[in-house]
Amino acid sequence: MDFSLTDEQELLLESVREFCERYFTEDVIKEMYETQKMPDEVAEAYRDMGFGLMGIPEEYGGIPADKVTLGLMIEELYHSSGCNHILYQNSLTMFDIVEFGSPEQIQKCMDAYLETGWPLCSLSISEPGAGSDNRNMSCTAKRQDDGTYRLNGQKTWVTMGEHLPYTIVVAKDEDPSRDNAKMSLWLVNMDRAGISTASLHKIGQQCIPFCEVYFDDVVLTEDDRMGAPGDGFMMLMKNFEVERAFLVAEQVGLAQAALEDAAAYANQRIAFNKPIANFQMIQEKLTEMEIRVQNTRNMLHKTLWELDNGISVQLDSALLKRYGCTECFNVADMALAIYGGLGYTTEVRIGRIWADMRGNMFGGGTPEIMAYIAGRQVAKKYAQ
Repeated sequence: MDFSLTDEQELLLESVREFCERYFTEDVIKEMYETQKMPDEVAEAYRDMGFGLMGIPEEYGGIPADKVTLGLMIEELYHSSGCNHILYQNSLTMFDIVEFGSPEQIQKCMDAYLETGWPLCSLSISEPGAGSDNRNMSCTAKRQDDGTYRLNGQKTWVTMGEHLPYTIVVAKDEDPSRDNAKMSLWLVNMDRAGISTASLHKIGQQCIPFCEVYFDDVVLTEDDRMGAPGDGFMMLMKNFEVERAFLVAEQVGLAQAALEDAAAYANQRIAFNKPIANFQMIQEKLTEMEIRVQNTRNMLHKTLWELDNGISVQLDSALLKRYGCTECFNVADMALAIYGGLGYTTEVRIGRIWADMRGNMFGGGTPEIMAYIAGRQVAKKYAQ
């Protein structure tokens, strides 16, 4: 095993640190959380430095990169910024579009990103009654006599849904019943008649607005379809494994920031005439935090390496999401405990990091559903 970074990876991470130092000052971050939006100049600078093009095939204007390198970049992006933001979503949506979209859809999305620095589309997947239980999805697209389709239903937890011009919708074909497993993907313009939204208000991740999206007889055509009919959910599941790994990379970066803040504070805070870092209970917390960050990072890099080498990560991605998001949040929780009452104020950033990381435990699949996915695979792995 070789844990060293290439010269190119080192340069990339240095560029990420310089970008974050310039654009993610604490004053800017606080404003982002108050206004629930990111300045255009930050998104444009991210685009101009090429970060949002990483991992997209060169023939579409992207910059080739392996998954390990992408994971390193995302981890450092969140470590150096110390906040939860939307910048790498372009990578997630473009992976789906490049793999499943038509040449026209791919070009449209790339042109929009290069023009604005913002992704073209959000992802409309979850429903109020269908998160992990995808078979309970009721959003449908029904074919009409004139060859068009009518889209009806509701989606929730749509990241940036009110701010991006398109959304990728997964909807059942024709029949909303639970027995119907055929679903299709559609790239839908948010300006179409019959689409409305309602904001969702979260306790964390304030600069990443979520919303509900309502579809009421929205007219679709075959030009809006992504990929083959009926294969929509399986197509999404394919890239969910990558999304889960990247989300853990985000969580590791934030956990590292929380650990560094807490350790620095423990060295500075005086109680009973000595720094609290001298007390065994604080040392125990710092030790546990370091172990959990290192373990998660090692699991993350292994899973990304497996993805790069064509090895199935059906088990490892679920284990990673289950363990990594939970333990990294526990790192933030222990960091907050080290700060004590100060950590529960807005005077320091640890409370913000703590709340943001709790939300990441839901994204890409809850810890409970990850245990369900992984448990079946473990049973198969060791079956006699």
